[in-house]
Amino acid sequence: MKLNLIQTAITVTVISVGFVPTAYSERVSEPSQLAQQVAQLRPQGPRGLEIFLNTHRDSLNNPSPEMRQALDALCQQRDCYASKLYWYTDLAQAKTAASATGKPILSLRLLGRLDQDLSCANSRFFRVALYPNAEIAQFLRDRYILHWESVREVPKVTVDFGDGRKLERTLTGNSIHYILDSSGRPIDAIPGLYGPKAFWRQLSEAEQAVKEYTQRQSSAKESFLREYHRQRLASIQRQWAVDLAKLGIQNPPRLVGMPIDSNEPPSAAIAGTIAVGKMRVEGPMLSNVSPATRNQAALREITDEATWQRIAQLYASDGKLDRNSIALIGAKRFPNGNAENLQRVVSNFEAAIALDTVRNEYMLHSQIHQWFIDGNETINNVNALNEKVYAQLFLTPNSDPWLGLMSSEGYSAIDNDGIRN
Repeated sequence: MKLNLIQTAITVTVISVGFVPTAYSERVSEPSQLAQQVAQLRPQGPRGLEIFLNTHRDSLNNPSPEMRQALDALCQQRDCYASKLYWYTDLAQAKTAASATGKPILSLRLLGRLDQDLSCANSRFFRVALYPNAEIAQFLRDRYILHWESVREVPKVTVDFGDGRKLERTLTGNSIHYILDSSGRPIDAIPGLYGPKAFWRQLSEAEQAVKEYTQRQSSAKESFLREYHRQRLASIQRQWAVDLAKLGIQNPPRLVGMPIDSNEPPSAAIAGTIAVGKMRVEGPMLSNVSPATRNQAALREITDEATWQRIAQLYASDGKLDRNSIALIGAKRFPNGNAENLQRVVSNFEAAIALDTVRNEYMLHSQIHQWFIDGNETINNVNALNEKVYAQLFLTPNSDPWLGLMSSEGYSAIDNDGIRN
């Protein structure tokens, strides 16, 4: 439905700041008891989660809302009952666990919080498409220490239709997984949403890179890392040529960075186009909230969407969801059951994931590889690298407090341009 702000009384407010049955058979613990268990087990790390899961094994096939809430608090991840993954929220604790186990760290950076429903769109997609995936979840439990950290609050929008109905969404923001060694040194990064198969490949390759990096003498570590990224970038470039040859494309489109107007921060609409699945959710609202800018016109001139769609079709299998993810989507989107509509939603989502996968690998990951090849102090520190990623790749720099949702050239005819404190 297209919102007509003239003919329809709608208030839009930007605020800063197979698993789910609808019924359950019995309450195994009172909420207060569950909260006490979470408080006791959370400090014990993944072992505490394992104890909780074993204690409530019979109830987890049909978890009550209280049980799901307790698991979210214990795991620090929304819908943990579907993934059963434990996340550290303190990097120092994650590094201690990594040193003790010899595992690398998978550090997620996102807008909002992973344990809340309205975190940024890509992090929500991770919770549905990646973390509940049976193969990925087992791989993460066995091979990685998991950590997440919020970059900043995610902007939220409430659309009030004036008749009691309200629609809540988030706007802008992207997410990235960093692969760190036990000292917290960045080894690689997986920018944005990848399909399950592609994500597993990235995790596997990065884990091997961490092992080889750790085994090197101190003097050889940096040269190994540059060579690793040089080989990864060369592989991406070769695959790009192979993909274009398969499509019979004689004059390939340029792989270019997203344009940034030097006189104005990138708009939320431009930042949103970087993530296809996210843009399909946020696009209708962004078209009404954010005015068009010169950046948008420039992007249309250099982006060949038809070519990206054709390339994505070559990787359709990478976007396929497993039955655990499909069950979670069905429970969240169609709690009363609607197999036909569920299949349509899943198919559209899988297509968007495949498109995100190729765009993120060819445009964003290739740039990250180049940064590691060039080598500077930025890539040695995950926080500094993250600042660079959000400013130059995701186009949501910390220097812009409005995340592209305000334009110096637009006019809203609202007092103080609608800013409320």
